[in-house]
Order: sequence, then structure tokens, then C-alpha cells
Amino acid sequence: MFLSFFKIGAFTIGGGYAMLPLMEQEFVQHRKWVDPVEMVDVFAVAQSLPGVIAINASIYIGYKIDRIRGAVVAALGVILPSFLIILGIAAVLLKFQEYSLVQKAFAGVRAGVTALILLSGVKLGKVILKNRTAWIIGVGAFLLLVVGKIQAVVVILASGLIGLGTFVVQKRIRQREPKKL
Repeated sequence: MFLSFFKIGAFTIGGGYAMLPLMEQEFVQHRKWVDPVEMVDVFAVAQSLPGVIAINASIYIGYKIDRIRGAVVAALGVILPSFLIILGIAAVLLKFQEYSLVQKAFAGVRAGVTALILLSGVKLGKVILKNRTAWIIGVGAFLLLVVGKIQAVVVILASGLIGLGTFVVQKRIRQREPKKL
């Protein structure tokens, strides 16, 4: 388990969101530790909690596999590569950060990471946006975040409440319908 998380932490430049597609590939498709719907839930919960989404998600998955020990191993696995890489980069970057070539390289890396984040969003969207209610909540949340500039935690909580309310209303409607014989 440590090596799986270490690999993701070591080969994902760009942080938490860039790790999401690799986590999905490793833990849903390859290892089958988590199913696709649960992985979406993991990402949603990890995003809504304080801290880095990749670390939160790794703790959840590690805990599911081997409780406290699994959570600790998974968190260390995903954190350690970044820590070691940043330590090395900090020492080198302080000497070379003013060079145009270094600045251009980091601009390219940021563009690549943006593509990884977009890919993650598209993959999550395919799993989540399966009905009209999900689309309405998704588009509404996006507009609140972008246009309304509402804080993410407020949008996530509101989306959860709307989802819960929709479920309750639909359940009551189904209960009132006459049963077919």
C-alpha cells in the first residue's frame, strides 16, 4: 500500500487535484480497492474537509484497507515524495529561480497540470452527472463558485442539502403513488 501511494505522490506534479486521476486509475481500475462511485464520494468528502485533497483521500482509502495503520501508511506514502522533492527543489531553486529557462519550465508544468485537473473533472462528471438533478446541482454549484464567488465549503454543504432534500421529496412522491398489481 505504501508503494502505491508513494508512486502517486512521486510522479504527480501539481498537488492534490493532479493526483486524482492517478488515484482513480490505481485504486479503482488497477487494485479495485474502491469502486468508482465510492471514489467520487471519497473525492467529495476529501475536498470538503480542511487540508490537502490527496492526503485526505489517501487517509480515507488507507483507513478502509487497514484502519489506523493503513491511514498512517497511506498518508506517509503520499506525503513523503512531495516533502523530499520540495526539499531538494528549494535548495536548487533558490540559486536558479531568476533564470528565464527555469521560469518557462514551470510555466509548462503548470499548463500540463491544468490538463490533468480538467481530465479529472471530466471523468468525475461522467460518473456523477447521470440525471437531471445532478446536472442542475452541478451547474448551479459551478455558477455559484465562478459567478457568485461563493466559498467552496458553502457550495458543497448547500449541494449536499439539496441532494438530500431531493431524495426525501422523491421518496415521498413514490410512497404516495398507487402500487401496481
